[in-house]
Amino acid sequence: MTLSRPTRSTPLRKRAVGSLLAGVALFALAAPAFALDGADMVRKLNAAYSPSGGQIAYQAIEVEGDVVTLKGASLNPLNQPPIPLGDIAFEGVAEKDGGAYYVETVAFQDLDMTQEDSHITARDMAIGGLQIPASTTGNTLDNLLYYQTAASGPVTVTVKGKTVFSMEATESNVSRQEGDKGLEFDGSATGIKIALDTVEDPKSRETIDKLGLSTLNGEISMEGNWEVGSGTLSLDNLEADFDKVGKLSMTLGMSGYTPTFMNAIQQAVKTAEENPNKEQANQALGMSMLGLLQQLTFNTAEIRFDDASITQRLLDYFGAQQKVSGKQLAESLKGLTPLMVAQLNIPELQNQISNAVSTYLSDPKSFTISANPEKPVPFPMIAGAAMGAPNTLPKMLGVSVEANAGE
Repeated sequence: MTLSRPTRSTPLRKRAVGSLLAGVALFALAAPAFALDGADMVRKLNAAYSPSGGQIAYQAIEVEGDVVTLKGASLNPLNQPPIPLGDIAFEGVAEKDGGAYYVETVAFQDLDMTQEDSHITARDMAIGGLQIPASTTGNTLDNLLYYQTAASGPVTVTVKGKTVFSMEATESNVSRQEGDKGLEFDGSATGIKIALDTVEDPKSRETIDKLGLSTLNGEISMEGNWEVGSGTLSLDNLEADFDKVGKLSMTLGMSGYTPTFMNAIQQAVKTAEENPNKEQANQALGMSMLGLLQQLTFNTAEIRFDDASITQRLLDYFGAQQKVSGKQLAESLKGLTPLMVAQLNIPELQNQISNAVSTYLSDPKSFTISANPEKPVPFPMIAGAAMGAPNTLPKMLGVSVEANAGE
């Protein structure tokens, strides 16, 4: 018989196992403290979103790892029927220092909604890089609700069984500027189709047919930036480009559009919508807006239209109604323009407008109206001039008019 030699490791093993079990028990007890609080995330999401005029509601909430799922969610606008959204999955959720949340992706179920005679569908909707602030009180980017990317696939709208609008895809992007000075953004909507042949009024249908506009096909795009400190908003390019019509472009620059200003606007609108006395609510809203607009300053703006044959077709159509050719109607309009402009009492622009209209009607390519004041103009000055002496606005804003510029 072989005798085993006594060892001192047995008590050590017991202590090691005991320590391990104690650690597991401690982790199990502590785990709930580190689990995501889905209800808190949604509460902060609604706190940031509700000033826009709505709330996200849900029937149940599920949390599994870093995924928060809202079951039976809906968007509930003020004074409007709820919009069912189905289940929404917030994936890759992380709570940041201070109680804010970052969500890698927000996945939506496809939308299929019917309201009276209208039916709306939307597919492949998703948001990426959603920032949910812990508090909306403050003037930093950390106090804002925004996303890094948003997109959708095909969207269709039918009325009484006829498709009146469809769109292939949308996409938008938002990024922080260096040093968190502000945000840069861009977006697009492609494959847009608007069915004008569904218009029921016979006279309007006749006009649409004669102009060859039974369906409008085009796209919309935009890009710009915003500085949080000064509230300087620069819309560098907003374009709506439609076949057989033309491209309408706009730029805009203004300052004073700070987070404080945005919150005040949203709160004023929300207060008005919650007031059952609509006449009183509208009056109060108007006064609030007048007060808030004093914080804004106008910097620059431009509107440009690049023709894609619609001008000549309009001249031909309305000329035929007067039993003249499109060219004859254009010549008639050239002669009337100086007389009409003279009634506006804006001598600084009279010749510019007359020359631009004449140039454009002779060879329709582009028509541009710009406003570039020597220095930024506070909105109260613009409002005062508009009410008291509107003919002074062109000089105040540095307005200019030209046709076929850069052609």
